[in-house]
Amino acid sequence: MAHASFYVGCTVPQLLRGAQSRIFPSRSALRVLRHSAFCYCTGNGTIKSKRKMDHLERTANNFRQEVITQAKVCGITNESETVKRLRLAIANKDFTFKAGQWVDFFIPGVSVVGGFSICSSPGLLEREGILELAVKHTVHPPAHWIHTECTLDSEVALRVGADLHGYQEGKGNRHKLGTAKLYYSAKNTSELLFKKNILGLMKAFPGKITCCFHVTQQRTQICQELQPHITEGRISEKDLEKHVSNDTSWYICGPPPMIESMSKLLTNIGVPRNCVFFEKWW
Repeated sequence: MAHASFYVGCTVPQLLRGAQSRIFPSRSALRVLRHSAFCYCTGNGTIKSKRKMDHLERTANNFRQEVITQAKVCGITNESETVKRLRLAIANKDFTFKAGQWVDFFIPGVSVVGGFSICSSPGLLEREGILELAVKHTVHPPAHWIHTECTLDSEVALRVGADLHGYQEGKGNRHKLGTAKLYYSAKNTSELLFKKNILGLMKAFPGKITCCFHVTQQRTQICQELQPHITEGRISEKDLEKHVSNDTSWYICGPPPMIESMSKLLTNIGVPRNCVFFEKWW
């Protein structure tokens, strides 16, 4: 996702192994998925050029679960003018994930493999067998397919990867977060995805979860419900320095320039590097 959210507080083995539901892809469809994923995973390992690395290359050394599952699109909604929420029915009962993980996204007939953060909770998967992704429109083939060709009942394949990355290895560091403060920046309020969910959490956990929305190019009137939580302009050093303490963890999510600038900002205000975490696979 290209939204700047700031939080305080190779081969594919037997593609779609273990699939059990008859409503999911046919054998011919599975062969297409298997061939597409295999060719991409094995072929790109020897490519040497100055082009921008793709998802599987950037994450080649990151942990992945062995389970690859087939999935069927069971819902598509527009979260904003540029972002679609994809709702996927998962076939494999052994498929699991933890909050903050992402998926490799295999599309029949598309050689490029996508990488998208999961925006639903593990609980939704456990209860309903459903996983959700929020995908911003770009020219990147997987994202472009989702916005232009994907329909209800489209069939894809997924594999979970994990890469919440800290500046230093910190296996011994266990941060127990008592409260959470979210700084969430976007161009305008229509691009503040899941704002209703966030407001709902703030009401459900008063004093424990708070949020400050930042907008940088707002051109329309801000609704009354959002007004108390909106700040014009980017997230600044002044916003964050009041939260610096020895027991605060910092999580950054956004495009690379934002991650880099925020990481430097945090260093400047005295945040220890082993307390800063971010997704580095963009």
